[in-house]
This record gives sequence, structure tokens and C-alpha cells, in this order.
Amino acid sequence: MSDATPAFHFDVSLQDFEARALQPSLEIPVLVDFWAEWCGPCQTLKPMLEKLAEEYQGRFLLAKVNADTNPELSQYFGVRSIPTVVMLVGGQPQDGFTGALPESELRAFIDRFVAPPATDLRAEAAALAQTGDWNGALQILIQATQENPSDEGARLDAVEALLELERKEEAEQLLGLEYSTEADRAQSLKARLALAANAVDIAPLQAKVDANPDDHAARLELARALAGNGQYEAAMEAALEVVRRDRFFDAGAGRQVLLEFFEALGSNEHYDDLVRKYRRALSATLN
Repeated sequence: MSDATPAFHFDVSLQDFEARALQPSLEIPVLVDFWAEWCGPCQTLKPMLEKLAEEYQGRFLLAKVNADTNPELSQYFGVRSIPTVVMLVGGQPQDGFTGALPESELRAFIDRFVAPPATDLRAEAAALAQTGDWNGALQILIQATQENPSDEGARLDAVEALLELERKEEAEQLLGLEYSTEADRAQSLKARLALAANAVDIAPLQAKVDANPDDHAARLELARALAGNGQYEAAMEAALEVVRRDRFFDAGAGRQVLLEFFEALGSNEHYDDLVRKYRRALSATLN
């Protein structure tokens, strides 16, 4: 099996072992697999470990060491035969085994060290979010991320909650972390955070548009301000009105603003119906 998900399993050598295995083990359990090309049991064990690393979605990391090309590491960990597997927690070996175990025994070994999945906590938080209790949802998501710091989904759920609560600085800090498995959603939330920067007093802009309905620049400024204040449907309607009145204004600026809104809201299923509605409306207007 190839490293289809290198975020969860990867090859390491003496040169990068500290950075990619020892240091991460201070926060997340790291399973170190010593293997070699000529070792038959290794070819059985390694794919099973890779499969579990992907299934566990970052609740542990799998660092694969070619024992033939890294004798110093093998010696340091006292490897006498391969495959040998060592579990690092807190920068220290905690336990290990030699030989290829059945998958059920591998799971039992790994489950002794990894945090329980945060899926149930995320579902509980999502249920609270549906009722509008974003504070309650955020508290549960904080717990989920503490139990499993590598769960990018829970982390981004927390960003959603922070944005709903208008806690933009905290959302920005979370979005500054690395997202390898949830890159698209992280990018979408960054776009939504950028919209929030446009939160200004809407009344003067609305008065300007009311005074001159053909002031398309003012209407687009109003659309962005509405989005910045979380009034997404009104924002989309304002941008769409520019397209209706003059689709060619400022090289299609009305359409571009709508696309920005779609990107910013596309990661949140709560806004799926709204985005679909205005995608259809934009298409109908342009066609």
C-alpha cells in the first residue's frame, strides 16, 4: 500500500525521526514500525498498520522505519528481529511487540494508547448548533479537540462556532494551524472569516443604494457589509440585484461577489439550501 494519506502514515529516517516521530508523540501516540523489504511478515503487517492509521484518522500516527537503511535507530530501540513495533507516547517508548499480529490484536494494542473517537462529541455539538446554542456547541468541541488534538474536523467545527459567536480573533488563530486532511473546508472558512472583516454599519450604505438604485458599486459594498454581519441571504440578494441590473458592471463584479459568498458558505451544510437557491438564481439570471 502506498502512502495515500501521508498525514497519518509516513516513512522516517534517522535524519527526521525526532521531528516526525518523537516530537509529535508529545501530543499524539506514534506507532513506529521497523520493517525491511526482504521480510515476509513485514509485508503482511505494514499494510494492516497503514489501513488502521487511515481508519483512526489521526488518533495515532504511524512512522515506518526501514531497519536496513537506519541501523542506528534499530540499535537505539533494541530491535533484534523484524517486524518490531514500538508505541511512543510523550516522547518515550511505552510498549511494543515483535512479529505480525492479527488485525484484532493490533486494534487492541493501539486502543490502549489512543483517545476515543471524537465523533460522538461532534454529533452532540452539531445537535446543539442546530438549536442555535453555539456556546454549548463550542464547549463540547473544545472537549473534543482536547481529547484528540489531531481531529481537524472537530477543530474546524469549533471555528464555525466561533464565527457564529463573532469571536473572530480566536477563529483566526485556529485557522492558522495546519489542515492537511480538511484543506478545502479550512480554505472555505478562511473565506468566511474574510467576509466577517467587512462588518460595518449597514444603514449608510442602504441609504446610499436607496437614493440611487443604479449605484452598483454601493450595492456591492452593501452586499459585503451584509455578509460581514452574517446576513447572508440579504447579501446574496443584493449582489444578485447588481447582476440583474448590469451583469457586465466592473467586469462582472456582481457575479464574482456571489461566487465569493458561495465559497465562504460552501463548507457548512446549514447554508446548503441558501447556496443552492442563489446558484440557481444566478444561473437563471445569466442565461
